[in-house]
Amino acid sequence: MEPRPCSFYILASIFGLFLLFLYGPTFTIAILSFQGPEGGLTFPMRGASLHWFRDLFQEQAVGDIWGAFRRSFVLGLMVMVTTVVVSVMGGLAFRKRFAGSAVLFQLVVASLVIPSILVSLGVGLMFSQGGLGVHWATSGFGAQLTWTLPFGLLIMFAVFNRFNPAFEEAARDQGARAWQTIRHVVLPIIAPSLVGVGLFGFTLSYDEFARTLLTAGSYNTLPLEIYGMTTNVTTPVIFALGTLTTVFSFVIIGGFLLALKLAQSRQAKAGSDAGKGV
Repeated sequence: MEPRPCSFYILASIFGLFLLFLYGPTFTIAILSFQGPEGGLTFPMRGASLHWFRDLFQEQAVGDIWGAFRRSFVLGLMVMVTTVVVSVMGGLAFRKRFAGSAVLFQLVVASLVIPSILVSLGVGLMFSQGGLGVHWATSGFGAQLTWTLPFGLLIMFAVFNRFNPAFEEAARDQGARAWQTIRHVVLPIIAPSLVGVGLFGFTLSYDEFARTLLTAGSYNTLPLEIYGMTTNVTTPVIFALGTLTTVFSFVIIGGFLLALKLAQSRQAKAGSDAGKGV
């Protein structure tokens, strides 16, 4: 077996340092969340227990942790569904060139390069001056869509650029209407991509801070609540909250990956059945 070149070990070391930099803070918070009742916010640890996790589920003197979690979860679902639906519609619309399509595309993508805090400020002012009220389910919802929709649209543009229109032509030859072709042909084929867009939409919304800061109104989402806790909570309960939210995020990602795998297996089975039929 030939020895590996020196460059391999250099690149492996750089990658290892990158992983340490990326996940080191998360592991540190997870470790400190298991401190004993007398534990603090720094090392060395004072015992080991689940005290702060139990304390997290009791009535808190400050903040509304579980209310903020529910709001973030509901808002994430709203953003996810809207992002998937609008992205599919936009992807279908942009399959053919139309007047102003290039300008519209540039306007959509431009929201990614505008500073998030300015988007938050602008959306909040627009809603307050329009008499609509600033609320996480209205202005907060709109502000987060300016972040998730461009990603969803870019994914769907790439998907439909590689989509073979022969499948749709075959369905129309069999007498299928436009909506039947989309429902029974297009959507099943692009289902794995829809799972990916949904994952982007939910996760980007769930942890979004800057675009929600000035648009959430009187009720915080979870990222805003955690930020507020950093100024007045001096116990490892905040680390326990961070650990639970991280675990929840991984569970959500795992669920989406499972859904993606199921969609891909169904797609492969459908293709195999169609081949046998031919």
